[in-house]
Amino acid sequence: MKKVALFLNGEKPKNIPILSDFDLIICADGAYHFLVEIGVTPDLLIGDFDSIEQLPKDIPHIHTPDQNFTDFEKAIKIIITKGYEEIDVFAANGLEQDHFLGNMSTALKYRKKIKIIFYDDKQTYRFINKKIRLKNVKGKTVSLFPFPKAKNIHTQGLKYPLKGMNLNLQKNRIGTRNFATNNNVTIEFSKGNLLLFVNR
Repeated sequence: MKKVALFLNGEKPKNIPILSDFDLIICADGAYHFLVEIGVTPDLLIGDFDSIEQLPKDIPHIHTPDQNFTDFEKAIKIIITKGYEEIDVFAANGLEQDHFLGNMSTALKYRKKIKIIFYDDKQTYRFINKKIRLKNVKGKTVSLFPFPKAKNIHTQGLKYPLKGMNLNLQKNRIGTRNFATNNNVTIEFSKGNLLLFVNR
């Protein structure tokens, strides 16, 4: 599977992935400064570049000045057109939480077109399809967050199993802070949108 590492301009991760595992490294606008600090040269810069005083001449860049879209959404569109199938996103949260919620809304919009997984130093999170099997998660915290609703949720391998439960953010029914008692955990639901958090 062709995979991209995408760095956004949120809270900078302390733990950097093995970047040789990726086919392409992209940074959105101000994230470039962070990559320079840690000695990483991205393959591509994307954004309106309002956070970069001087663009490097030796790195390809795509100027995307349209203010109707965030740098994250612009990056997703470009990545899809280039034929990639999965995006691992770093520095999508922190600093300004409205950006985090905006990023989640964008991920929801494109979740059927490309696989998007977010990483920070404590968790991975993503919107999941109607059924997913997690491997090697025993002992980890697993949270299910409706966005805003998810119906008929069934789980196997969690300390507090869900058996046909409906979660609804508007009714304060959410499935956070559960616990994986098995190495393999299965989650499935019939309708809605479900955001999955797993501690690293």
